[in-house]
Amino acid sequence: MTKDLYNIDAYLERIKYEGKVDVSYETLYALHTSHTLNVPFENLDVYNRTPILLDPGSLYEKIVKNKRGGYCFEMNGLFSFILKELGFKVTDLLARGTTDGKTYFAKLHQMMMVEIDNKRWLVDVGYGKNGITAPLLLQEGVDQRQFTHTYRLLKDPKFGFVLQYKVEDRYQYLYAFTLDECYPMDFQMSNHFTATYPDSLFLKMKFCTMPTKEGRITLTDDHFKVIANGKVFERHIENDSEFNELLNKHFKLNLNLIK
Repeated sequence: MTKDLYNIDAYLERIKYEGKVDVSYETLYALHTSHTLNVPFENLDVYNRTPILLDPGSLYEKIVKNKRGGYCFEMNGLFSFILKELGFKVTDLLARGTTDGKTYFAKLHQMMMVEIDNKRWLVDVGYGKNGITAPLLLQEGVDQRQFTHTYRLLKDPKFGFVLQYKVEDRYQYLYAFTLDECYPMDFQMSNHFTATYPDSLFLKMKFCTMPTKEGRITLTDDHFKVIANGKVFERHIENDSEFNELLNKHFKLNLNLIK
């Protein structure tokens, strides 16, 4: 991506952001929340076996020009490029998923650390289900509230920081990560595995999800779910036509144009 203000302006328009672009926590917070609340996490290209390209130009073309979403390598890949062009200090990272804090999977999730004024922030606009909506301070054992969601970070002696998501009075594990910098080839390998491994969840079902300030909206092959202020609405999806109608209405995407 060239240093072209038109590109930055178009990205800001895509995420519906009109604020400052200085290097500050306030700007980082506003950009992060604008991205997560306006660009859906979706796997439609992976599901349709369309190659996932991670170079800045391809990410810009898909997410900004074509007004699509993407999954972690695309969403965080683009966000990292944008932040770097704006002057933020960004370290690109890979995380291991975990559901119980005992078994840790391969490094298959891209996210990043941003450093501002001697503080370090976990930045992740591309996790999908129950992922953070805003930057999370890299501080252990402190509940951090984001709209209707609460998160905390613990430390594991082997796997580094461990991100947890609070559900009622209990915590669920999301992923673990160290602060060891990762590079484009690392993401190429992880992306290739995630997008092509026969047992990958991303190949088994279509899904699209996006947080809201009140909760989250999620659409899968046969299920539509809205969580708002603790209340849950669910609906069974009968066919692709109904799926596409909901995809277009709630995420501004058209399945017929994506296939």
